[in-house]
Amino acid sequence: MSFGAQGDPASPVGRVGQVLTAIPGGTSPGEVRLAIRGGTELFLAYCDSPVDRGAAVLVVEDLGGRAVRVFPD
Repeated sequence: MSFGAQGDPASPVGRVGQVLTAIPGGTSPGEVRLAIRGGTELFLAYCDSPVDRGAAVLVVEDLGGRAVRVFPD
């Protein structure tokens, strides 16, 4: 079983995901797929800089409501 940074299997923080919809950067989200809770789930993803589709990203913050802040991995 994989655990997030806080040791919580339900936490997205600390997980590496794949960008499905490019992240434009700033206040506009893209979409990432994460392996979590025994499956894969989609999250809105925010990053300060643009990230292309297919790139790997590291989740650095859970923003709540199925939204996360990411950093290119």
